[in-house]
Amino acid sequence: MAGPDGVLRCPWALSAEDYVTYHDEEWGRPVHGDDALYERLSLEAFQSGLSWITILRRREGFRAAFADFRIAKVAAFTVGDQERLLADPGIIRNRAKIEATLANARVLADWAPDELDELIWSHAPDGAPRPAPKNLGDVPAVTDESTALAKALKKRGIRFVGPTTAYALMQACGLVNDHLEDCAARNGSPEA
Repeated sequence: MAGPDGVLRCPWALSAEDYVTYHDEEWGRPVHGDDALYERLSLEAFQSGLSWITILRRREGFRAAFADFRIAKVAAFTVGDQERLLADPGIIRNRAKIEATLANARVLADWAPDELDELIWSHAPDGAPRPAPKNLGDVPAVTDESTALAKALKKRGIRFVGPTTAYALMQACGLVNDHLEDCAARNGSPEA
C-alpha cells in the first residue's frame, strides 16, 4: 500500500509513524552481534500477546531499564534490579518476561563471543529464497527453521522463546525477507 509519501510499503507499516520508521529502517535488515540479538530476542518475548507498537513505543524505556541490553551488565542484575524492573512504568512489567530476560542474560554471559549470533544465523533458510509474499496471508507465523531455532535456544537454556517468537525474530533480524512483493523495502531502502 502507498503511504502519504507515495512509497509502497507493507500494509502493517502504515498505521503509525513508529511503524513506518521501524519498517523502513530496521525490519528485515540483517542484525549481528550478541548484544543486538539479545535485545531483539528480549523485545520479541516482551511482545508476546501484545501489539508490536506497544514495544516500539517503550523501546527507549526498555533500553534504559536493561542497560542497553548489554548481556554482561544484565547478567549481573540483582534481586533489587528485578524489583526495580517490576515497578518501572517505562517497560512491560510482566514478571515472567522480566525473569526470562534476566535468566537469558545469565545464560548468554557464559557463551563464547558471537555464539548467539552464530546460533541464530545458522537457522537462516538455505537454498533459493522463497517467493515474495503477495499479501500478509502469504507470510507464515512459524516455519521449520523457526521451530528448529526455538528448540536450539531452549536446549541451550534460553527461556520464553517458541517457534512463533523465533520466526518474528528471524523476520526482524533479516534472516528472512517477508516484505511484500510490491514493498519498496523488499530489495533495498524504501526510497528505492
